[in-house]
Amino acid sequence: MLLRQEYGEPEWVPNKDPIGTLVQTVLSQNTSDSNSGRAYKSLRDAFPAWESLLKSDVEAVAESIKWGGLNRVKAARIKQIIRLIAEKRGAVTLNFLEKMSMQDSEKWLLELPGVGLKTARCVQLFSLGMPALPVDTHVLRVSKRLGIIGGSAAADEAHRLLQERVKPGDVYHFHILMIMHGRKVCHARTPDCPHCVLRGHCDYHSRGLYAGTNRKTAVPD
Repeated sequence: MLLRQEYGEPEWVPNKDPIGTLVQTVLSQNTSDSNSGRAYKSLRDAFPAWESLLKSDVEAVAESIKWGGLNRVKAARIKQIIRLIAEKRGAVTLNFLEKMSMQDSEKWLLELPGVGLKTARCVQLFSLGMPALPVDTHVLRVSKRLGIIGGSAAADEAHRLLQERVKPGDVYHFHILMIMHGRKVCHARTPDCPHCVLRGHCDYHSRGLYAGTNRKTAVPD
């Protein structure tokens, strides 16, 4: 894979706390990685045990994640998620999902408030060791430009199509490398096509949609 040659082999860094991965993904919505990382660290400093969130009010949780943006909305959602897990399982844990099939664990996660396919599959991939492919804005944009999926594919359809087309053993590397490429080269507004190692295999480039480094051309995210 050309992206492996360009960026190297992504290091596998599993997170054995599925709830932690779920909460981190919620916090990452509509903000930068640095802000969401800061918010997550602050949250864990304030609430070292997930059970302690159940006894706290939303304002306290919101204060602890103020760096992440939309903190009150996210605080309420996180509390709802933790409460529902405790109610359904009798404990604040998602480790039982490891024993389920990929389809059943995805279905269970999607029943949690505010959890969509990307969040569910982040939990599956990074914490449950399942070859589930999350499609974030970078993966979606780069996949469309390359022509792997159609330019009109919505997020849910993209999840289905890419899951079918990427081999299970390649899912982790595909996810990480496509994100790296989207951040470093295949930008939303001004893709750096002249320096792209994939331009010879790219539908966006072959159709002449990009005329130079100063032209701002984008496809919908």
